Amino acid sequence: MADFLQIAVRARRNIVVSGGIGTGKTTLLNCLSGLIPPGERVITIEDSAELQLAHANLVALEARPSNAEGVGLVSIRDLVRNALRMRPDRIVVGECRGGETLDMLQAMNTGHDGSLTTAHANSPRDLLSRLEVMTLMAGMDLPLGAIREQIASAVNLIVQLARFSCGSRRVVAITEIAGTESGRIQMQDLFRFHAAEVDRDGVTIGHFRTCGNEPRFYESLAAEHRPPALCPEGSS
Repeated sequence: MADFLQIAVRARRNIVVSGGIGTGKTTLLNCLSGLIPPGERVITIEDSAELQLAHANLVALEARPSNAEGVGLVSIRDLVRNALRMRPDRIVVGECRGGETLDMLQAMNTGHDGSLTTAHANSPRDLLSRLEVMTLMAGMDLPLGAIREQIASAVNLIVQLARFSCGSRRVVAITEIAGTESGRIQMQDLFRFHAAEVDRDGVTIGHFRTCGNEPRFYESLAAEHRPPALCPEGSS
C-alpha cells in the first residue's frame, strides 16, 4: 500500500485524505507531500502551519483572521485563488472545510494534477457527500449533477483513515473514483483493512487486503513509460 501511494503521488494523482477527528489526516498528508519530487514547485495552504516539508521549492501560505476592527481577513479560499497565479506544480491544502472546496476542485480540473488535501468524513462515500455540501457553501448556484461531475473528474483517490478504540490509527481503505453513472459517482476499493479481533490488551488486530481491482490510471502510466515502437526497416 505504501508503494502504491508513492506511485500515485509521483504519477500526479489528486488525493484526498479522509477521516474523523484525531485519525492522523495531517500526519499522513505530511508523509504524502514528502514524496513529491524535489524539482516541482509546491504551494501549501493551511489555517495554521502544521505541515513540515523539507522541499527545495516550497511556498507556504497561511490564512489570517480579521483583526479587532474586523478587517485584514485572508481566508483559505483567497489563498487557493491566489496560489493559481503562482505557477504551482502541486497545491497542498491542509483541510477543505468550506467554500474553498470549489476552488480546490477547479484547480484539480485545470491542470494542477497531483494536488493533495484532507477532509472530515467517516467513509469514502460520506466524503463525496461532504464535498458536495462544501462546494455548495461557495454560494454558487450549481446543479448537483454538475458538482458530481466536477468531483468525479477532479479527485482520483481517497485514502480513508480511522482511529480504533485501542487508540491505534490505520489506513482502512484506499478507494479510486471511477467516474459517474446515472448521476451517481462510482467508486472501487483497491485496498481495505479488515479488523479480525480485539486481543486481551484491547488492541484491534486485523490485516490488509487487496480488493482485486486494478487502478484505472495504471494503463495510462504504463503507456507513458512504454518504449516507442520501432518502424520496420524501409518505412518512414
